[in-house]
Formats: sequence, C-alpha cells, structure tokens
Amino acid sequence: MKAVRGLRNIHEPPHGAVVTLGNFDGVHLGHQAIFRRVNARARQIGGTSIVYTFDPHPLKILAPEQNVTLLCTFKKKMELIAAHGIEMTILADFTRQFARMHPRDFALKLWNGLKMDTVIVGHDYSFGQGKAGSIDYLRKMGDEIGFAVEVVDAVESGGQRVSSSLIREFLNTGQLSRANEMLGRCYSIEGRVVSGYARGRAIGFPTANLETPYEVVPAVGVYAVVARLAHGRAYDGVVNVGYNPTFNRDDLIVEAHLFDFEGDLYHQEIEVYFVERLRDEASFGSVDALKAQIASDIGRAREILSRRRARGECLDPRLD
Repeated sequence: MKAVRGLRNIHEPPHGAVVTLGNFDGVHLGHQAIFRRVNARARQIGGTSIVYTFDPHPLKILAPEQNVTLLCTFKKKMELIAAHGIEMTILADFTRQFARMHPRDFALKLWNGLKMDTVIVGHDYSFGQGKAGSIDYLRKMGDEIGFAVEVVDAVESGGQRVSSSLIREFLNTGQLSRANEMLGRCYSIEGRVVSGYARGRAIGFPTANLETPYEVVPAVGVYAVVARLAHGRAYDGVVNVGYNPTFNRDDLIVEAHLFDFEGDLYHQEIEVYFVERLRDEASFGSVDALKAQIASDIGRAREILSRRRARGECLDPRLD
C-alpha cells in the first residue's frame, strides 16, 4: 500500500480514484464494509482504492479534555488498512486550522488533489468546520463538481451497531468476546518487553512484562493469548493484566507467560492478541495457591487456543 502525507504530495491524481474518508480507529467490521465497497468500485472501473484519514485523531486536537483513547496506534491502523486491500492511504495532518475549513473548501481541495470518481462514506459521516458538511451536502458537491457519492449502511453485531466507542467500552469492562466480534479479529496491543520483578520466574512461570504505547488495554484479568515476536513466530500463552495483588503491587502491569518458549525476551518488541478472557484477577493467600491457579489457567488456555486454531480462526491478517 502506498502512503502519502497530505494531498500536497500527490503530483498527479491517481487513475479512477475511489475514496473513503474517516478516522477508522480499530478498523472494525463497519470500516471493513466500507473498504470492501471501495475496493469493489475501484475494480469495477479499473481505478484506485484510497483511504483518506487523519493524524492525529481530530478529538486529540479539538477536545483534549475528553481524553479519547484509541484502539490502534497509527502504525497498526495503517497495517490493518493495507491488510484489507486498500491501494493508497492519504494522511492528512489534522490541525485547528484544518478543522476550520468550510465543507465546500474541503470538497474542492479533495477534488483538486484526486479528481475522484466516487466518494464512499459511512452512514454517519460528516465533514468540515463544526461537522457542517452532511452526506446530503457531499452529494450536492458531487453533483456540482462531478463525482458520485455512495453511503454504506451501519453494520450490526449482536443486535448493536458496531462502533469504535462501543468496542472501547467492551474492552474496558472485560467483555472481550463482544469487542472481538465487532473488530472481526482478536484485539491486540504491541510493546517492548522490559524488566519486571522476576516473581514469575521465581515461582516457575517466567513472564515478559510489556511496556506498551496502546491507550486501550483490556480490563484487569487473566486472558488466553497468542503473542507474536518481532521475527514473526507466534506462541500461545496467558497474560495477566492487573496489579499483582498477591504481592501487594499498585502499578498496572501487562505480563505474558508464553508456552514452550525458551530464550530471553528483554527489549524485544512483541504483539499480544487477546483471544479469550479466563477470569478476574484475584489475591491468593499463599504462593502455592497462586501457582495452582496459574497452572489451571495455563491448562484452560491451551485447550481454548487449540480448539480455536482447529476451527481456523484468524487472529490477525498478518498471522494467516
């Protein structure tokens, strides 16, 4: 996938541009439906499928007090967009000045840079200053300038409309299965393995402590996971997200125990895919009781991961 920083760096409009616009945080089932339609239209006319997205997320600039948390790093979002077959991504630098652009000026700017054949948006899309540009306004601009507009309906899962905000809520409240259903993949976080307290190794279950830039970490608890190392190999495992109450810690940690792994993970980059939530975090009266529970968690996780793999479930496009 070709990535371009801003329309200013497009020197010649791509042939038959079919464009969708949005933030696409998480690249969930709703976004994927839009991408499928963009790709289909581009194939139909022999054109180019394009995603126009923003960096940083507009709310980080316009409403920092909301403390919006994102499901993806920008790098991960780009990887997922590429995995869904998009040929070009345009990265718009989102600033307050950009946000003040009138909807008409934005539509003209887009047209001047891309000469798009079709613009495809989600059912709730709006654009321009104060989100004044509605879908009807976009259609009006299309009629005037010469591009078609298509709208993709909302996607539902479990009787609820798929949205990034709802997925965040599910992850924050421990409803991992619902979040994964709406994502169409297992939620994952990436990070670097850093030194911990070595208590896992001391009790026979060595762990990798993950320092992550991700803003959304699943709720405190124990999870069956798959971890992919920097060189690409994947290992089954369990992850504890929490505070290690048995050892009276008060700092949130993400620590992974990888099955059948031998070696040193310190300073390596790994990605952890949360497959299924096993239980809440708990405090144990003794180290022996904790060891027995960890052994039980590992047994359950092995069964779950073996069963899911046997059904051919995809954790992430890059793991296929």
